[in-house]
Amino acid sequence: MQNSTTKTSNQYPAKPITMIVPFSAGGGMDLLARALEKSAPKYLGQPLVVVNKPGGTGTIGWNELASASPDGYTIGMSVVELIVQPLYGSTKYHYPTALDPLIQISASPLVMIVQGEQPWQDITSLIEYGKQHPGQLKFGHQGIGSMGHIIGEIFAKTADITIGQVPFRGASEATAALLGTHVQFAVVNPLSVKEQIRNGTIRALAVSGEKRLADPVLAEIPTFKEQGLDIVVNNWFGVAAPKGLPPQVQMKLVEGFKTMIFDPDFKRSVDALGVEIEYLGPQETQEKWLDDNTKLTKIIQITGILDKIKEQKN
Repeated sequence: MQNSTTKTSNQYPAKPITMIVPFSAGGGMDLLARALEKSAPKYLGQPLVVVNKPGGTGTIGWNELASASPDGYTIGMSVVELIVQPLYGSTKYHYPTALDPLIQISASPLVMIVQGEQPWQDITSLIEYGKQHPGQLKFGHQGIGSMGHIIGEIFAKTADITIGQVPFRGASEATAALLGTHVQFAVVNPLSVKEQIRNGTIRALAVSGEKRLADPVLAEIPTFKEQGLDIVVNNWFGVAAPKGLPPQVQMKLVEGFKTMIFDPDFKRSVDALGVEIEYLGPQETQEKWLDDNTKLTKIIQITGILDKIKEQKN
């Protein structure tokens, strides 16, 4: 005779599934979640309901995810900040162990952007301005300790310039501040600014990856390394769940999402966003989380970012 857990697992999913997005609407993570939402009924058998929970550089949303019932009806988007935030020692949960990865969908660099009417055409001209006007450059990012913040601080240290930082609740807010000239540059996910780059209201100066992006609109953006700065940091997007999902529920979610992201229609929709699919299964994603934990711990220690973040949070 089946116990109630097995019976529930076999019937899963019997109702809509909530997808927590721990950043504001309009950013790269949100756009990818909306693409998943559109395809979910076909591949998961139930609607996926996207709920934005911005704030705390992802921690508000991930706290809610980590404390949710592990029944498969609350899942959430994951991004590299999930690894980073616990390194600062102030999170309610240690997300890499409080959550289980289901899949990695994509991996991509971040992009450094300026307003299209600004005079800086490349990193060199921005650095030169920073040297001539110490402390006058300010940059926007998705929150204290976010990857955008880390990359901006690494840029300042590598370029030997003094800059200020301004945290926002998401890429869309940081971009709005840039367009309003409240900050001089921003470091965000390229998904969230692709259209502004296309129409010229935003100019991209560098991407943080080892190589250029494949997307035709973004392929002209040089890497930091091409411009003489040893900065290589990649972001990634995935889906995670509270620790302790029943194995059959986890399997249904993993198989559903895997089939979904390799569907030609889904691929076309994310291609239009500039997302490059880089699938990893649960075990491979867990290993990626461990590797990134080691790498980012070293970066934070070497650059002194941890002390700076602690000061700013206090």
